Amino acid sequence: MSRTVLGLVSASHPEPALAVTTVSGLLAWGVGHRPAGIVAVVASVLATQLAVGWANDGLDADRDAAVGRTDKPVASGAVRRRTVLLAAGLAALATPAIAVPATNPTAGACLTLALVSALLYDWPLKATVASVLPYAVSFGALPAFVVLALPGVPVPPAWLVGAGALLGAGAHFANALPDLADDARTGVRGLPHRLGPAGSRIAAAGLLLAATATLVLGPPGPPSWVGLAAVLVAATVPPVSWYAGRATHRRGARSAAAFRAVMLVALIDVALLVASGRVV
Repeated sequence: MSRTVLGLVSASHPEPALAVTTVSGLLAWGVGHRPAGIVAVVASVLATQLAVGWANDGLDADRDAAVGRTDKPVASGAVRRRTVLLAAGLAALATPAIAVPATNPTAGACLTLALVSALLYDWPLKATVASVLPYAVSFGALPAFVVLALPGVPVPPAWLVGAGALLGAGAHFANALPDLADDARTGVRGLPHRLGPAGSRIAAAGLLLAATATLVLGPPGPPSWVGLAAVLVAATVPPVSWYAGRATHRRGARSAAAFRAVMLVALIDVALLVASGRVV
């Protein structure tokens, strides 16, 4: 039992799941949710992250085994594929079951859209030219859910949804970079694979910068010096992180560096929202 539990934790992609859930909780606090509302947002988003992570590892088990991904618990035999896929289904069903009564039907529908979009990336869009769309839709819907979950169901500002979509699209290109060769061996031909490493790096950096600029320039009023400094950080962190990851010569180092760069930019962006108080 303990081996299965550890395998499920590992297969859930715990680092990105924790990061996205934490960012959502911080955003909920920043837009004015009460403690109960923050808990509802965190629990709902965590369910989506578990569902997506488990579905990804379950569906990709054969591909991971084919390229020798011993770090993947399903491919290495640490947990059964059927167990992971069953857990993914239960977490997916739990998402609206938690979100709707804890927030409201509109917010619950928005978060369910984010979940369905993310699952469509796992299959079948991952290997198509439209692979970036689920990231854009899901990350755009996530801040919209947080705002819609407020009492009174306010309309999420367009600049907030747009910034989330840009951040998600940038995350897609950043996360795909280290696995381009392995993906090509197993027939995955998403948009990053078609652009190649150089094109994907440019796309990731440009989209992350655009997301931060949208958050700085989108709200009413002039941008602050702090916001302009954040734009500068967003322009420099991704390339520096990728270079540092490459220098380690360790498998997966560039992937971890790319994801951490994306989440650092996301945390900076959420800090901008919390500090400005101009979301709704």
